[in-house]
Amino acid sequence: MHFHSTRAADDPARVVPRQLPGDARGFVNRTEELHRLDAILAGGEGDSVVVAICVIAGTAGAGKTSLALRWAHQVKAAFPDGQLYVNLRGYDPGEPVTAQEALHRFLTGLGVQPGAVPTDTEAASALFRSLVADRRMLIVLDNAATVAQVRPLLPGHADCLVVVTSRGRLSGLAVRDGAHRITLGTLPEPEAVSLLRAVTSGYRPEDDAEKLTELARLCARLPLALRIAAERAASHPHMHLDELIADLRDESALWAALSTGDEQDADAVRSVFAWSYRALSPDAARLFRLLGLHPGPGFGLGAVSALAGISVRQARQLLDVLVGAHLLEQTAPDRFEFHDLLRAYATEQSRLEETADGRAAALRRVLDWYLHTADAAQSWITPAREHVSLDPADERAAPLSFSDYDQAVDWSEREQPNLVAAVRAAETAGLDRYAWQLSAVFWSAQAPSAAVTDWLVTGENGLRAVRRLGDRVGEAKILESLGFAYRRLNDLPRALTAHREALTIRRELPDPRGEASALNALGLLALRTRRLPDAEEHFVRALAVFHELDAVHWEAVTRANLASSQFEAGRLAEAESNLEQALVVHERMANKGSVGNVLRMRSAVHLERGELTEAARTAHEALDIALELRDRVMEGYWLLYVGDAQRTLGQCAGALISYQRSATIHRRLGDRSREALAWYGAGRTYQHLERTGEAADFSRRAAAVHQELGDSWHHALALDGLATSLFTEDAAAARRHGNDALRLLADYDDARAVKLRERIEGRLAPGR
Repeated sequence: MHFHSTRAADDPARVVPRQLPGDARGFVNRTEELHRLDAILAGGEGDSVVVAICVIAGTAGAGKTSLALRWAHQVKAAFPDGQLYVNLRGYDPGEPVTAQEALHRFLTGLGVQPGAVPTDTEAASALFRSLVADRRMLIVLDNAATVAQVRPLLPGHADCLVVVTSRGRLSGLAVRDGAHRITLGTLPEPEAVSLLRAVTSGYRPEDDAEKLTELARLCARLPLALRIAAERAASHPHMHLDELIADLRDESALWAALSTGDEQDADAVRSVFAWSYRALSPDAARLFRLLGLHPGPGFGLGAVSALAGISVRQARQLLDVLVGAHLLEQTAPDRFEFHDLLRAYATEQSRLEETADGRAAALRRVLDWYLHTADAAQSWITPAREHVSLDPADERAAPLSFSDYDQAVDWSEREQPNLVAAVRAAETAGLDRYAWQLSAVFWSAQAPSAAVTDWLVTGENGLRAVRRLGDRVGEAKILESLGFAYRRLNDLPRALTAHREALTIRRELPDPRGEASALNALGLLALRTRRLPDAEEHFVRALAVFHELDAVHWEAVTRANLASSQFEAGRLAEAESNLEQALVVHERMANKGSVGNVLRMRSAVHLERGELTEAARTAHEALDIALELRDRVMEGYWLLYVGDAQRTLGQCAGALISYQRSATIHRRLGDRSREALAWYGAGRTYQHLERTGEAADFSRRAAAVHQELGDSWHHALALDGLATSLFTEDAAAARRHGNDALRLLADYDDARAVKLRERIEGRLAPGR
């Protein structure tokens, strides 16, 4: 079923991702393995893919990622539709990347707006398969621990090639998916020596081949260890290799004494780590081990500065030292991350060499930095929302400030994984105050594009933490945020429970402003389920309290919500009056999102009054605001109003484009209700075009979803649309659907419902 043949301007099919990290520096040899990978492409020419999945398996530090990236860069021209890459962190000491998180990265790389990625893994996987269908792409899944991490990321056709690296064999991929496996062992001795020479070339005089061979053996001929050892040798060009080897041999002897002998390769890697780590300056070594305490997968200069309690300038200098020693990877300007083995080693060194108080202080500093920087971002992203009352930040954890809205949103999008990890780390460390405050501030500092499911986990963590503290004010705040999150996910029963619990606490405190906020939230839930008298009662009570407290912004927000319930009840004059009052306040206070929401509702009022040009103008103005704010939730919803105005003006092609864009956005957001509203709009448009077959198809599809969701009102509207489209060709079916709509409408007594019932009854009257 298609809306139209014209591709929308923001169609993600046009995006060609180039996500491969840089090629491994100083890569040598692995010639046999590269030839085996070449054989995957028929004739080595890239005309066709012989196997769709290749697993590169091998021990830690064997160079699996380097091999995969070297080959990927060599053959990327054979995949003109793009390359996708994700580090699944399956063996990282922290949390591995879930399939849902990886799909989010892939889909945004393919042009899907972050907020439009489905929150359900199965739906996200289906969308991913749809977007890569008929494309020729290379997909690199690095550091996978389990088949479950990988399988949702597999495309559904053979023109794409998936390269997976893993320490495990991932036999399930071979058995079920026909994966080809290349097992990577240690480097042959000549190749190990070649790697040492490649890294040290130009930095040292020619070293003796026998000495290099001994050094390679001490590194167990593992590329990761060899590179670190070579970097150490290159940084000491005047030191004899004998001295370096003696140092490393001493480290190896220590590890051998502590080892059971079952993990020779791992012990060799640890020897090289220790050897390189102990060569660092005291400041660089301290930073290295403290970085093992960072809660998230990657980090920027500000977080590093706070973690170590040093200046940004000093942090940059020390990070350069660690990158130069091959103990840290630089992934972007001012962004860094660990190899998983090195992160584990750094964490271990922090436990051995830092006191418990020192580790706790470092964690508190970095949590302070995230908490106060997120609070600064909130001032731009949701400026009208009440801030959490925070203690002053540690003077050595100076937070960032932002110069504009986009800068704050960019930071929030980039740091979202670290904010999730920070809440989890705070709870694990027993820092409950940090856990709940980070959760609460994170809710208000989320980018509009953020998936609400990412916050939901931190919200539930925060609720546990604030309840352990017995902080009733904080508990009410977290409950309110959870209520809004559940509502966005269409989990209305849990939303209702959360908002009712918040209201109870607000009344116990007492907290009049908080009580009004809870009443407004309950009104929105009642409006969502078309309990219009309940909605209006909640809004009126909230409005009175906000007015008494001189809470001008929230009074205007609630007034607009009241107008929405009045409009739904068919009381246009009252709705219009409240919208005008709300708009004056929001424009004066420059509340762009709220201005857009009022314009969206004014468009509906204009349309009902027959003021079609004004309806179209205000709907487009609202949509422009959503686009400016990078808010896909607003964009998808307000496109429905643009489509309604276009349809009524007879601009049917434009209306169908608007409805398709809305349906696509809501499908990716996982909002089936609003996706069905877009189908309903398309059905009405096709009816206007007298294309009754397509009109019936879309109306039928919308009716099925609303029935499944238990939405009687919209189910009735869709059935009425279906009956209208069938009336001339199948009068019996039309009457049946009309009668079903009347039964659904029986419980509604507002003016709009009465008018709709009268129209349907008139159509069903004898003789019609």
